[in-house]
Amino acid sequence: MPLIDKTLEIIEHCLKNNSYKEVETERIELKDLSNNGKWTELYSTVCAFLNTNGGNIIIGINENVRDKKYKFTGFNYHDENKLKELSEKFTDKLGNSKHLLNYFPNYEIRDFLDGKVAIIYVEKLPEDEKFVYHNKIAYKRKFTGDHKLTEKEIKAQEELKIELINAQELSIVPNTSIELINIEKLNEYIVQLNIGKKVETLKADLTTAIPFLNRKGFVREGSPTLLGMLVCGDYVEDYIQGKCEVDCYVEVKNKIAEDKQIYRENIIDLIQKSVNFVFRNTKVGITSEKGGTAQPEYPEDLVREIVNNALAHRDYKSNRFIIIEIRPNKNLMIQNPGSFQEKQRLHVDTNQGKIRRIIPIQYARNPKLTDLLKSFNRWEGKGKGLASLTDACLENLIDMPYYILSEDEIKLFVPKGKVYDDKMEIWLKCYAGYLSEKYGKELSEEENVILSYFYKSETLNRLDRYTILLTSDNNHKNIISNLEEKGLLIKNNNSTEIYPVYIVDRVLTETDYSAKLNTIFKSDFELLPDKYKNVLNAIYQHSTFGNQNEILGANSIGNFIYFSENKSIEDSKKFENFKRTIRTIFNKLEEKKFIVRKNNKKSDFKINRSYQHLSDLFENKT
Repeated sequence: MPLIDKTLEIIEHCLKNNSYKEVETERIELKDLSNNGKWTELYSTVCAFLNTNGGNIIIGINENVRDKKYKFTGFNYHDENKLKELSEKFTDKLGNSKHLLNYFPNYEIRDFLDGKVAIIYVEKLPEDEKFVYHNKIAYKRKFTGDHKLTEKEIKAQEELKIELINAQELSIVPNTSIELINIEKLNEYIVQLNIGKKVETLKADLTTAIPFLNRKGFVREGSPTLLGMLVCGDYVEDYIQGKCEVDCYVEVKNKIAEDKQIYRENIIDLIQKSVNFVFRNTKVGITSEKGGTAQPEYPEDLVREIVNNALAHRDYKSNRFIIIEIRPNKNLMIQNPGSFQEKQRLHVDTNQGKIRRIIPIQYARNPKLTDLLKSFNRWEGKGKGLASLTDACLENLIDMPYYILSEDEIKLFVPKGKVYDDKMEIWLKCYAGYLSEKYGKELSEEENVILSYFYKSETLNRLDRYTILLTSDNNHKNIISNLEEKGLLIKNNNSTEIYPVYIVDRVLTETDYSAKLNTIFKSDFELLPDKYKNVLNAIYQHSTFGNQNEILGANSIGNFIYFSENKSIEDSKKFENFKRTIRTIFNKLEEKKFIVRKNNKKSDFKINRSYQHLSDLFENKT
């Protein structure tokens, strides 16, 4: 008889005979819950079962240990939604939600006496998923009670988790045998090992190869490991499925993918074919620099690096495959199973906005695989994955890279373009006067790039997208220090000495001057259409912070407004129509005396600070 059936039979007998026999154990718990306030106790017990060895909870029975008696209170069907929501009640140590649906495989509501009881079946968490928390407390099950875990126990588990994660590459692949190790592929690896200095002899057969296979972790207990299958296994797609798969797409808006390739290979071929797909489907142009050399959309070394890292550092517990998606003229995206460690993530909400940064700390999730790829010259082994992205960005070879993180998946986006692009150039030009006065000189190209990096980082952080933290290791310490000294970069109060977080001078981030314009134009400003307000806002911004010798006309203001909303000119006809609209708005604003010419110059305007209220504004607000 199943344990739960036997337990209910004992309780039923006790109720009918007014007797008592203890049934609670480390894996059985009784809950009354007729009082709504006691649901918190249920959550604590579920938390304890998850963190220990699992267990079963019977809802609808009140146990009075002191008087040694049971009382049947029953389960209310109206509470069933609370059972469905159980998997959402727990967090990790940082308070991030843990979605644990897989560990609540089912619950059931049974007839019992003249009512109902509910039974929750809780599975224990895998060791590398422990511990979970309820109301910031992690519980464990000990005897018949729920107890708080100690800091020592929590720390020990965190250390164990790291060891378990690292051991994923050394796990034995089920249903395999050593005969699946391909000697030719193994010898290809040994040839690479011997480049520069001979360290290993080639293997004639599996028998002579066994000591080497064991030493390298390709075989354990006579069977291939995941590492062994990835490197030199036969029929890998049959045995490790998504772990050896990369799906590559070229996505065009409103169209079926123009090119789609699914690769299932050993890891070296998998990397090379994935990289070749990206090269084949990204444009190569000719640059005037270096005598008219070919210039790809994305630096070739960077493409190799991020593809290599996706495979080297992915979570091999998951059977999901890696996805590479190319959006022509927009971005390159790589999605892989895994997550950044807690110590690699900065996740803070401040008065200045959200901070979402990834700290470029060296960490190899699969150290043996990482070392192996280094032997094949596929990965430098210096933790340069994140640094390579920032280097390419600050060399103005790509636009701002960012990550979108979910609980068990990482998406890296590498946008086409430059971090200091037309949009950023026009933004900084708008503040030319302010910057020159505050910095004491005109900013260099490199300083413009650094400011653009921090500005775009803040913009992306507001959308919960993670950007890479710039540190002294990025070799821009002196520039950052100079910008900080002049007040153009501000160190956030949540910063640490080792990993300082900077935000841009708040003057440079302000975009709405409606309050100032309302003071000048009174109620007439609020009566204007939004397009007119945007033009006046831009003129005020340039007049206040820009170069005072700059000509403020429909052309320059039109460019500024357009690039405030668009990264580049993708449709020249649409751009020209936009500029014509701005010229029309300028004419009407001048007609109604909102703006006046500076020194009677033909195309140079300023805000009319002597504006007089108009009884009739525009007959047609377009």
